[in-house]
Amino acid sequence: MNTRRDFIKSTLATALTTALPAVSLVGPRTASAAAPVKLGILHSLTGTIAIAEAHVVDAEKMAIDEINAGGGVLGRPLVAVVEDGASDWPTFAEKAQKLLQSDKVVATFGCYTSASRKAVLPVFERYNGLLYYPTYYEGLEMSKNILYTGQEATQSVIPAVNWLAQNKGKKFYLIGSDYIWPRTTNRIARPTIAKAGGMVVGEDYLPLGNVEFSSLINKIRAAKPDVILSTIVGGSNVALFKQLNAAGINGRNTTVLALAVTEDDAIGIGREALVGVHSCMGYFQSVANARNQKFVAAFKAKYGPDRVVGDTMAAAYTAVHMWKLAAEKAGSVEPQKVIAASAGLSWDAPEGGVRFHPTNHHLLKHARIGVFRPDGQVQVLYESPLIEPNPFPKL
Repeated sequence: MNTRRDFIKSTLATALTTALPAVSLVGPRTASAAAPVKLGILHSLTGTIAIAEAHVVDAEKMAIDEINAGGGVLGRPLVAVVEDGASDWPTFAEKAQKLLQSDKVVATFGCYTSASRKAVLPVFERYNGLLYYPTYYEGLEMSKNILYTGQEATQSVIPAVNWLAQNKGKKFYLIGSDYIWPRTTNRIARPTIAKAGGMVVGEDYLPLGNVEFSSLINKIRAAKPDVILSTIVGGSNVALFKQLNAAGINGRNTTVLALAVTEDDAIGIGREALVGVHSCMGYFQSVANARNQKFVAAFKAKYGPDRVVGDTMAAAYTAVHMWKLAAEKAGSVEPQKVIAASAGLSWDAPEGGVRFHPTNHHLLKHARIGVFRPDGQVQVLYESPLIEPNPFPKL
């Protein structure tokens, strides 16, 4: 009996091996089967800054989807690991460490406020990670582990002040949220105003998330400025512009230039409250070039016809695509090789052609000044040539 069972087993084994082709359990790796590349996305999806920051995630995800549709990077698909910084700086640092240590991401696209960036900076330097920072900011920084795709302050506040002094008046009232970006931006604004023949008639800062502006509005009325230059950020802008309008101060009768209000912010603030208000950004959705038209159309097709695109969203989208270009140039996704390959790298971005400075990790960018229309879009009034980044200006 045992001999018969052994004969049957032997016969079946022979039949199976001759009937089926040999299959390797390892086999060659194709692009679709290649190990995915993990990219971190770290923004505030909740809290007071979410009104400005949550939309940025959509632009970054769209860029990742576009790259995957084109075959990924170096034959490998991209996978996004998304974390919520919750408008809380210690949370940003905690999530950054998770992305680098636990998730092993090769690059992170994230942060909005300078406070959040300052919170994660030592984490990226300690673990030698790579952060792309997409927000306009105060400058005065250059980390070996950060690439900055938003404009630093000299690329925004200097052209803004010069244009305002030439076209709108010489008396400036400076208002801002109380943290590093507004204070440092206004440190640059003050000597620029003086050089333009102007004067500062008031300067006030309010806590992040502040929603009560009545006393500030009374001070502005008493000072009678020609220009209100605002660096108020996040959800506070909803209260600020509604209260300014209720007090009879609006873009139709007063020159207000908000350095931290874009088209996507207008939805939360209310379009009617921003009519006539000015902004200075590297990008507006209304920028007239073929690349931008394609970008806006793709974004609306993906997320809905009523969605709009603002400066930080465009800078974040640019960051993902420039990471891809640098990785392909380096032949590696290793952070320091990508950073080295980014020096001098250029791309035809939605805002127009941009280029990384060869040494200081910032982009050469345009400054654009525009005014909000009733539909929440911005009519561009001024466009500069490409401005070289100067993150450490002599004040």
